[in-house]
Amino acid sequence: MDFSPIPNELPAMWEGMQLTLKMTVLGVLGGVLFGTLLALLRLSHNRLLAGIATGYVNIFRSIPLLLVIIWFYLAVPFVLRWITGADTPVGAFASCLTAFIMFEAAFFCEIVRAGIQSIPRGQVSAAQALGMSYGQSMRLVILPQAFRKMTPLLLQQSIILFQDTSLVYSVGLMDFLNTARSRGDNIGQPHEFLIFAGLVYFLISFAASRLVKHLQKRLAV
Repeated sequence: MDFSPIPNELPAMWEGMQLTLKMTVLGVLGGVLFGTLLALLRLSHNRLLAGIATGYVNIFRSIPLLLVIIWFYLAVPFVLRWITGADTPVGAFASCLTAFIMFEAAFFCEIVRAGIQSIPRGQVSAAQALGMSYGQSMRLVILPQAFRKMTPLLLQQSIILFQDTSLVYSVGLMDFLNTARSRGDNIGQPHEFLIFAGLVYFLISFAASRLVKHLQKRLAV
């Protein structure tokens, strides 16, 4: 095997990595925000809201992510056309990001819900005794403590999302893996470039996992 052409292709692959990292960061932020909302709905005393959130989580956790990406790639332009009555151009990046946020929110929801439920109920009672509303107690007392406890799990799910971004090849996005594959095909050395891409994914994921374990030990003290 000859890996010598890889250094010349690093600038192009770095552009692909930038797209991968951008997709990961935005997907995590959107997924955590939406997942937190879903978690609060699941814990709501309103059976209708809790049922809707539960159904959403169960559905998205039962569907392959690749299928969700393709669905949103095809469905988002159609929905926007139905809402606006005009053809609204939607790129592959926007549709994939929507798919990641909607999909990951179901997993982040369960992490956030478990984090909230791990906080003693006495904390809520104490906040209410101070005159706080339910929303204030959640925002100022419960969620800050819950997020501290569940930070390692959130980061672990973020690593999974980083790996899953490679599925955007299905709609033609040139992320890191797809760029490496394309460059390898053009040069006629696909195996070397795929091995290199796999090594990069492994090193980043392994380093991030070690960081999560270290953080978990620190938070446990």
